[in-house]
Order: sequence, then structure tokens, then C-alpha cells
Amino acid sequence: MRYSLIIPVYNRPDEVDELLESLLKQRFKDFEVVVVEDGSSRPCEEVVRRYAGKLDLHYHAKENSGPGQSRNYGAERSRGEYLIILDSDCVLPDGYLEAVEAELKRLPADAFGGPDRAHDSFTPVQKAINYSMTSFFTTGGIRGGKKKLDKFYPRSFNMGIRSEVYARLGGFSRMRFGEDIDFSIRIFRAGCSCRLFPEAWVWHKRRTDLKKFFKQVHNSGIARINLYKKYPDSLKAVHLLPAVFTVGTVCLLLLALCGGLGSVWIWQIEHGYPYAPEAGSLLPYKSLFTALLGISLLPLLLFALLIGIDASRQTRSLRIGCLSVAAAFIQLTGYGSGFLRAWWQRCVLGKDEFFAYAHNFYK
Repeated sequence: MRYSLIIPVYNRPDEVDELLESLLKQRFKDFEVVVVEDGSSRPCEEVVRRYAGKLDLHYHAKENSGPGQSRNYGAERSRGEYLIILDSDCVLPDGYLEAVEAELKRLPADAFGGPDRAHDSFTPVQKAINYSMTSFFTTGGIRGGKKKLDKFYPRSFNMGIRSEVYARLGGFSRMRFGEDIDFSIRIFRAGCSCRLFPEAWVWHKRRTDLKKFFKQVHNSGIARINLYKKYPDSLKAVHLLPAVFTVGTVCLLLLALCGGLGSVWIWQIEHGYPYAPEAGSLLPYKSLFTALLGISLLPLLLFALLIGIDASRQTRSLRIGCLSVAAAFIQLTGYGSGFLRAWWQRCVLGKDEFFAYAHNFYK
């Protein structure tokens, strides 16, 4: 058996149906599928049964323990030379495994990963989130393209690894969030080779609304500090940028609020409102508050305009462009606030590892 596709599932039978349907169309056929039901209240067993006999498919149900431990559970019951870890909200193009096989024959690797794209059937919000997660202006483009800033760390929505390496490293840790980066760090520290396979991409739905997206990126920010405490050298300057953006945004909004309140105060004086102080010479104050309001909002408006234009051009949709502005701000401030929150809790107060959203993360 060449490949074992490991798919942990939590309350997503419809998505599993789409993923399994895409696996039927793979041109490369030497693979098995291992679906691990992670304590779902809406199991996908009936969906899996419809594909019995069409795929080399194995279904396992277990108590809830999170995606990392569910992947380990599936890996222990797999037979493939390589394990490919997929999220249940992914859909594969028919040449996915063919692209993986071509890359491994060209240059073998112990581990690998691929990028993701938005499918035409995705909702506008999903397309906006996909833009935000892959754009040069938000992530440097390293999660959606061929370039990277340093080493490529595969994410668990599209990650492959030689099965003997997986077993030797003990699979995923018990970290609830950031467990895929933790695994990637251990892969590199073990001296294993790891590469980006640019053509082995998947359609990835990510979150279905902006509220869930915030929860995801907020926990990712927290996970980055948890990883730093575990591997101090893993924290890079690029990881600080969302926190800097978040602090800068808050400061600019506070300055804009001061400018706005000051402008209202001047307007009240000019119009002779009762109990207002004597007008005197208001021109310097009026100019100051107007300038404060304009200067503080200008950087945010320019960033929003840049995102809106670029996203509209890429997606050919003004609506998705507008939604992408919201998604970009949510991504950067969600991650940044999680990062700062964890830094305060763990690095300043010295508390243990934690995360913000757990039981309601996927709801």
C-alpha cells in the first residue's frame, strides 16, 4: 500500500461525503482511506457506508480526544508507506495523489505538505477567508504559494509523512492547538527532510463564518506562545507582526476616537450649545482634532483599500473583496490578540499552557 489517507472527523458528515466523493476520482489508485470519528454527536458512519466497495475504506469510532490524537489513532491502524493527513473540510482535485507521487519520485522526502485554494462552490465568506489566509498582504503568501520565508512547516489540513518516521516520532502531541506545527518542528529536529509540494494542493473550506474564523486564529495566536515556551528558538520576527498590527490598530482607533470627540466638542461650542465653554479662538483646536482624526484613520483606510482592491481583482467579485477586508482584520487582530493574551498569561504571569476555545470551537 503506497498511501494511507487519515481523516479525523467531528460532526461533519456532509463534508466527509464531499471529500470521499473527490477520492473516488483520483487518477492514482494505490491508497486506502482511514476515517476516525472523534466522538461526534452527528456521526458520518452512514455516509462512509455508501462508499464501501468503491474505496479501500476503514471507519473507526472513538471517544473525543481532539484531532491530533485521532490522527494517531488512525495512523496506528493504517498500512500505507506514507500517511497523508487531511482535514474533513477539504476536497481533493483528481490529480492530487498523482502530484504527490510525481514529487516523491523526483526527490524523495520524509515529510511534505501542500497549499490550498478556494473552490468555485465555496460561499463568499469562505472565499474571503481563503484569500486572507493565503494573501501576500496578510501572511506573506507563504501558506498559499510556492515561496516561503524559511523552512516549510506542513499544516495538518494537507500533510504527508513517511509512516516509519511518524511512528518513530510518536505522531502528534497532546497539544490541542498548534499540534501540527509542533509535529513539524520535531520532524526537522529529528533531521528529516521536509518539502513543499506546490502542485499537491487541496480545496480547503476553513471556517464557514467570521465568528468561527476569529476563534480559529485567536487560538492559533495562543498556540504560537505555547510553542515558544516549548521550543524557544521557534519564535521568529514574522510571528510578532500580527501582534504589532493589533496594538497599532487599537492605538489608531483610540486616537481617532479622541479626534472625533474633540471635533464634536468644537462643533457644540460653535453652535452655542448650553453650558459650553466660551468659544475663544477655536481654529487651532479645530485643526488639531481634524488632523488627529484624519491621520489616525488614514493607515487603516489605506490597508482596507489595498486588501479590497487586491481581493476583488483576484476573486473577480467586489462583494468578496469587501468581505476580505473584514476577514483580513479579523485574521490579524484575532491572531495578534491571542498571541498577546498568551504572552501575558504565560510569559508574564507564568501560567501553564492553555487555549481559549475548545468545546465550542467547531460549533
